[in-house]
Amino acid sequence: MDRISGLSDELLVKILSFLPTEDAVSTSVLSKQWRFLWMWLPKLEYRDFIDKNLPLHKAPVLESLVLKSCNAELFRPENIKLWVGIVVSRCVRELTLSIRYNSPRNKPFVPLPSSFYTCCSSLTALKLKGESIFVDVPQSVNLPSLKTLKLRDVTYLNDDSLRLLLSNCTALEELFIDRYGEADDNVRALVVKNSTLQRLTLKMYSDHLDVQHVIVTPSLKYFKLYDEGHDLSYSIEHMPKLEEADIDVASSLDELLGSMTSVKRLSLRQFFNRDDESVLTVGAVFNQLEHVKLSFYSDDWSKLLVWLLRISPKLRELNIYVDQNDSQFQYYTPVEWNNRSSVPECLQNTLETFKFEEFMGTQEEGDFLSFFFKNASCLKSTSITDRVTQRGY
Repeated sequence: MDRISGLSDELLVKILSFLPTEDAVSTSVLSKQWRFLWMWLPKLEYRDFIDKNLPLHKAPVLESLVLKSCNAELFRPENIKLWVGIVVSRCVRELTLSIRYNSPRNKPFVPLPSSFYTCCSSLTALKLKGESIFVDVPQSVNLPSLKTLKLRDVTYLNDDSLRLLLSNCTALEELFIDRYGEADDNVRALVVKNSTLQRLTLKMYSDHLDVQHVIVTPSLKYFKLYDEGHDLSYSIEHMPKLEEADIDVASSLDELLGSMTSVKRLSLRQFFNRDDESVLTVGAVFNQLEHVKLSFYSDDWSKLLVWLLRISPKLRELNIYVDQNDSQFQYYTPVEWNNRSSVPECLQNTLETFKFEEFMGTQEEGDFLSFFFKNASCLKSTSITDRVTQRGY
């Protein structure tokens, strides 16, 4: 201990920064020299023992504060509001709040202080989790340095709160919104309008009739959408810089695919509705698309697949998964494949890698594969995995 105590305070603080916050605070009992060292830590993570310690913190700049509680009854909303105000005054750069109350019936709402939205110019990353966190955004928002925003199952004052927050984050690059587990978060129509956003992940369950979600993100490079709702409706402006998309929806694709024609990598999980083939009429061409992973959960999937092949002239890799557990796979209508209007250009010129998982030997699979191998001229690698034996061919 004497040798360690001989080190400079600056070096000792750096050593303490590698310890959990609770352990670092406990070193204050070692000696007078150690008593105040933890107060200069640039990063803090608290789990239920913050009340007496955070007000003592002295570092002028706080790199990060992580506040997580599995038993938020120990935290009163007014205290959390006070603590957030303290870290704002410490020029916090990364803030994570994860709050869950064990008694959902009596859970209070935890609003953040208005100064957080208007005076926290140092904040670069914000992560909020828990339906008790109440997002009430004032008309004037000033978060000029915020680059990463993650909102999981939080509650909003109304639609405008989220819209105001997103539209006024002028440096935002990554946005994650999880609304899947929150039945009533006070937002009906999700509006994401941001000119700097590069990565967007949405986890939704759209069950409001006559509600349209709006996405305007001209700089977006990565887009992931998970929405199991059967009433989803999206208005998405063209995303000219999009490189990768991961789409998992239960309804029609025609409102989605037309906005992402610049994509290079596409992962798509789809319940294709044989009675609604509107997606097959979308006048889109994926001139940059090279890698596709498709998962189908309904019959007549080959119609959607061949349509996509025809509008993807530069496709190099195709990965297919077909889930045929459901008895509804009895509605496939055989088609004379050779009479189809044209062979997809990618089969003749660019497609090199093909993978088919969960092969069952159905008529639809056989018809498609016969058509595919007859016309695929550039294949270098092929893999077909049998669902029953898990053998590859």
